[in-house]
Amino acid sequence: QVQLVESGGGLVQPGGSLRLSCAASGLTFSMYSMSWYRQAPGKERELVAVITRTGGSTTYADSVKGRFTISRDNAKNTVYLQMNSLKAEDTAVYFCNAQFLRMDYWGKGTLVTVSS
Repeated sequence: QVQLVESGGGLVQPGGSLRLSCAASGLTFSMYSMSWYRQAPGKERELVAVITRTGGSTTYADSVKGRFTISRDNAKNTVYLQMNSLKAEDTAVYFCNAQFLRMDYWGKGTLVTVSS
């Protein structure tokens, strides 16, 4: 059974940092492209960042470029999202996604709240 478990969310002040983790199990992690999505209250889910299977290429939403960094450790079956210079508009539930061919898996999400 495939499981993606996000952690690291919480309450942070504007300008602060958080590091999200997503631990994967039940799949051959290194075969999957990994992504982070987020969904703010009343809004649609949006793509935040993507990292290829080897970690050789990354893509970011314009709204987080220069502030967020996605990385992965295939030995630990884990993908990370380092979030710096957080803004109130980054408040959302952050979801981890694993994709390979037609296989597409999601975690349950972790809440990030940016507020003073």
